[in-house]
Amino acid sequence: MTGSANPVLKTARLTLRRARIGDLADLHQVFSQPAAMRYWSTPEHDTMAQTEAYLRDMIMAVNADDFVIEHQGRVVGKAGAWNLPEIGYILHPDLWGQGLGYEAVSAVVVHLFASHPITELTAEVDPRNLASRSLLGKLGFHESGHAERTLKWREEWCDSIYLSRPRPLG
Repeated sequence: MTGSANPVLKTARLTLRRARIGDLADLHQVFSQPAAMRYWSTPEHDTMAQTEAYLRDMIMAVNADDFVIEHQGRVVGKAGAWNLPEIGYILHPDLWGQGLGYEAVSAVVVHLFASHPITELTAEVDPRNLASRSLLGKLGFHESGHAERTLKWREEWCDSIYLSRPRPLG
């Protein structure tokens, strides 16, 4: 990873920072929510051990520029690039519809372009995830492809829409 090892991104209502092992309980509150995990790559976490393994991987990731999202002193999600240039994000369902996802991902997009010599950012979204598609559209992402049966979630095959956003000019 290039750039600062421990950047902190501040928005009007959020602090985005690197994950710490002390975030386990708060992150489990997110990753154990069926609604939050519906369009994630895995179903909700049934055990704290599942979230702990995910958190340890997040902390140790090499080609990542990933953040936990703090709101009112509590970790309520994550946003960033797990594997550059692809971004991803998740937010506790209790906070949906308040613009916090947009606020977090906006800060991450600016940070990633400022910190890495990448030509574009990419994202993969389940076509049924209308909220995520809308959020990415507001951030300048455009559909670049579509594929069927890309992920088996429980017993259901899901499709993918691929989106990209080029580096801003100037």
